[in-house]
Amino acid sequence: MAKEQQSYDPAAGGTAGRGARGARVLVVDDDPTVAEVVSGYLDRAGYVVDRAGDGPAALDRAATHWPDLVVLDLMLPGMDGLEVCRRMRGRAPVPVIMLTARGDEDDRILGLEVGADDYVTKPFSPRELVLRVESVLRRTRPPAATRPLSAAGLTLDPAARRATRNGADLALTLREFDLLAFLLRHPGRAYSREDLMREVWGWDFGDLSTVTVHVRRLRGKVEDDPGRPRLIRTVWGVGYRFDPAPTASDEE
Repeated sequence: MAKEQQSYDPAAGGTAGRGARGARVLVVDDDPTVAEVVSGYLDRAGYVVDRAGDGPAALDRAATHWPDLVVLDLMLPGMDGLEVCRRMRGRAPVPVIMLTARGDEDDRILGLEVGADDYVTKPFSPRELVLRVESVLRRTRPPAATRPLSAAGLTLDPAARRATRNGADLALTLREFDLLAFLLRHPGRAYSREDLMREVWGWDFGDLSTVTVHVRRLRGKVEDDPGRPRLIRTVWGVGYRFDPAPTASDEE
């Protein structure tokens, strides 16, 4: 498939304004078979696909054509996927789906901790991966008429994908932004992790530790004391609740 030419503009989010189909996806995997299969499915689904076999090549490719999303293998020669994710996120926001051959939960959580928006464990269904790509990209396009949200010193502008706390910009990942936006839209209501997985991630199934990690990361950015959260509260036996005006007598 012929690749369209496009100038490097990370601030604009790659090909901002395009629909999900036709978006540019960078596939980074040192296994040629995996890379070929994944690229083939994405190409047939209508995406513009770039490929890289290691971390430095991925960074070079991104510098030439900034991607709308990265499918990134955790285990890469020379520079692992975690470092690639950190360096790309240090340059500009970009959604990342992490691929890992490991089944250990710590490795999956580590990927989420550095800001991956989703992960898929090998072996995986390429069709499922395409669906996850579509889901992540779909959530990067806010509704045209969405109004800003404000509560407890937090302000979110879904159209601009900008968040502030007491006037200072918040560096939120795609999923952190969506999670906070959902909580701001539904203050005072408790949601289970299953509810949040469905409403924020758009999935009826998945590893619920994904939600736990994102709540912990979000607390670290919006709470005065993340160890004693006052805004995003744990509702024991249920899940989480956003309290825009917590009181000192509330349960931790």
